[in-house]
Amino acid sequence: MSYFPDAARGLRRVFVRRLAVSARLGVYPEEEAAPQRVLIDLDLLAQDDAAPQGVGADDLARVVDYEALTNTARRIAREGHVRLAETLAERIACALLAADARLVAARVTVEKPDIIADVAGVGVTVERLRH
Repeated sequence: MSYFPDAARGLRRVFVRRLAVSARLGVYPEEEAAPQRVLIDLDLLAQDDAAPQGVGADDLARVVDYEALTNTARRIAREGHVRLAETLAERIACALLAADARLVAARVTVEKPDIIADVAGVGVTVERLRH
């Protein structure tokens, strides 16, 4: 699925970039014991009530709340130790879809930027769809 706005399908793209959280993530004992820096990207497709050619009302009620998205991802990342980045990304994606009925797809990237010394980051991207 493409994560670009699609007026013909009535979709807009909503995103959050590089949310930095301190989370206990990983399979090693030190990763369970102490939090590490984790970066989270959210890419979402939301229903666009003004598509394909209109301008919607300038009203917060018609759009997805970035702060709510961010708070949900942050809360889930901080809930406790998670062994797999895949599991964390899946939990966040499913929670976002459940939180706002206008979301039709969620793509979540979880990155560990400090885990391998000579690598900028490692991680995973998952996608979940509303059915």
